[in-house]
Amino acid sequence: MGRVTTYDEHVSLNDLTTTVDEVRRSVESVIEGKPEVVRLSLTVLLAEGHLLIEDVPGVGKTMLAKALARSIDSSVRRIQFTPDLLPSDITGVSVYDQQRRDFEFKPGAIFSQIVIGDEINRASPKTQSALLESMEERQVTIDGRTYPLPVPFMVIATQNPVEMEGTYPLPEAQRDRFMARVSIGYPSPEAELEMLDVHGAASPLTDLRPVAHVDDVVKLIEAVRGVHVADPVRRYAVDLVAATRSHPELRLGGSPRATLQLLRASKASAALSARDYVLPDDVQELAVPVLAHRLLPTAQAQLGRRTAEQVVAEIVQLTPVPTAVSGVTRPGMPGYGHRPRGF
Repeated sequence: MGRVTTYDEHVSLNDLTTTVDEVRRSVESVIEGKPEVVRLSLTVLLAEGHLLIEDVPGVGKTMLAKALARSIDSSVRRIQFTPDLLPSDITGVSVYDQQRRDFEFKPGAIFSQIVIGDEINRASPKTQSALLESMEERQVTIDGRTYPLPVPFMVIATQNPVEMEGTYPLPEAQRDRFMARVSIGYPSPEAELEMLDVHGAASPLTDLRPVAHVDDVVKLIEAVRGVHVADPVRRYAVDLVAATRSHPELRLGGSPRATLQLLRASKASAALSARDYVLPDDVQELAVPVLAHRLLPTAQAQLGRRTAEQVVAEIVQLTPVPTAVSGVTRPGMPGYGHRPRGF
C-alpha cells in the first residue's frame, strides 16, 4: 500500500477520528474510568506497535486486551502463558504427513491479527523469546522457511509484577519490542460502583460487538504514517532518548528502536487529536509509557527507590523543548495548534 503523503482533503483524519471514537467508546464500556489507558491502547494499535499491560491480578488487564480485540472485526487468538508452554505452541511446528510423504506446517497461535498473550511472564524466557522474530519482523521462520504474519499484526500481552510468585522477568530484548507499557491501576470508588451496577450480573464482553473492520484499521494505519514530523521535533525525540543513555541512574538506556517507536506513537497520538503534524507535546506525553519499560536503573537508584518512570519524567523536564516548529509555536504564542503552511 502506498504511503499517504498529502492531506489536501481532510477525509482521512475525519474518518480516523470517527472510527477511533467508536472503538474507544466500545472499549470504555468494558473498562470503566480509564480513558487514558484506552487512548494509549489505540495509539499503539495505529502506530503498528505492541502493548504490554502490567499490573496486579484482577484489575482488568485481560479484559482490556479482549475488549480491544473484540471491538475490531479481525482474527484473534489468545495464548495462556504457563511454565510448560513450548515455543512451538506459539510459532507452530512442521509435522510429517505420511500420505504426502512431506512435512506440513501447522501454524501456531501467533498467526492472528491480534494476539493476546495472557500472563506472558509466567512462561520461561526460552518460550518468551519465541515472540522476538514475529514482533519485530512480523514473520515466523520454521525449519528454514519463512511464513509472513497477517496484516495488521499486534501483540497485546499482560503480565503480573515480577515480585509475584511464579513469574519470570521479561528479557531486555523482549521488553524492547513492546512499543508501550501501561498499568491500569485500581478503579476509583465511583467507577467501581458503576462496574458493579452495570457488569455485576454478567461479563461485559458478552454483548460486545465489532464496531470497526480490520480493513478500516489498515487504512487508518496508512493515514498515521503520513502524519508530518518537523526536524526540530525529530531532534527533540532523539535528545530525549539519548539522555537516557548517559543518565547516571540508568545502566541501560533507550535503543534506536525506542526512538523510532516514540516517533511512531507520537504520530498516532497527533492523528487521534485530529492533527496531521506532531507537536513536542505529543512526544512528551508518550515518553514515559514508551521509554520507561526498556530502561534499567542502577543499583544505587534502586536503593534510593528511584524508578525508571521517575527518571524519564525528570529527563522530560530537563531536556530543552523546541519553542517553534516551522511556524508552530508553544501554547500562548500565535500559531500554536494550527497547521503551518508547507506542512
